Amino acid sequence: MSSRRSRQAAGVSRISDDQIIELVAKLRQLLPEIRDRRPQKVSASKVLQETCNYIRSLHREVDDLSERLSQLLSTIDADSPEAAIIRSLIM
Repeated sequence: MSSRRSRQAAGVSRISDDQIIELVAKLRQLLPEIRDRRPQKVSASKVLQETCNYIRSLHREVDDLSERLSQLLSTIDADSPEAAIIRSLIM
């Protein structure tokens, strides 16, 4: 059985080229690195690479903010309303 038939039998839908183009265009709009440039042709591979970089940077930012909130939490009264807010942000 061919690979294509296997995918169809397993219920895996194939994404069309038009759908890929549309999804890459949506990613372009979400990425500050690409969105803020003058209108120019950016390859789909570059968009995907920038998307990965952007997601990594967002993860680092979340980790940094979580660490800062944890440090702040350790400096205030654990039973205060502020501590409850900080704990809710960390979770």
